[in-house]
Amino acid sequence: MRKIITATFVSLDGVMQAPGGPEEDPTSGFKFGGWVFPHFDEATGGAMDEILGRPYDLLLGRKTYDIFAAYWPHITDPHDTIAPIFNRVTKYVASRSKPELSWNNSQWLGDDAVAALKKLKAEDGPDLLVQGSSDFLQTLWAHGMVDEINVLIFPVLLGKGKRLFGDGVAPAGLKLVKSQSYPTGVIVAKYEPAGAVKTGSFAHEEPTEAELERRRNLR
Repeated sequence: MRKIITATFVSLDGVMQAPGGPEEDPTSGFKFGGWVFPHFDEATGGAMDEILGRPYDLLLGRKTYDIFAAYWPHITDPHDTIAPIFNRVTKYVASRSKPELSWNNSQWLGDDAVAALKKLKAEDGPDLLVQGSSDFLQTLWAHGMVDEINVLIFPVLLGKGKRLFGDGVAPAGLKLVKSQSYPTGVIVAKYEPAGAVKTGSFAHEEPTEAELERRRNLR
């Protein structure tokens, strides 16, 4: 069985738009592209390397695919640890219409991405790692398809922007598997699904007649 794993840079108020640079995704007038850079250091990079260090194929929404396809195939730095992997692995792409996929080893998920993913998850093979893809993530949340959530939370409030969790997220409990804070203020946390949302109440329960009688007898 393959797992769907997400790894997302997110601000403290939940925005994930354009973490890498000003031109990455300026849609809807977003002005803070590149907000990750001031807080990213070697230790934070090591945390990301740990997430990317296991076998995986990529699972991407169309917009993130286009951004990646315009960048990663052109990275020739022999010391870069990500480009060789991204360029080699299979890229599964969710798109409402059949796109032109020029990046090698890229496959369209078809008209019904959810059905295609259910089949992929049932197969043997590497896990499916989601990067970026804010719109497609909402589909995954709504159908409860994510098996592991990794968030790198940065000490910044961005106000408006594309968010990790939208209104369509399916309610679910989560279990914190691992967390680590770093000197730059970044917190890295890993969660797994933990069943339904549990609720309770801090309100005092009304005493039973037997309890009231016991209290009267104590006076």
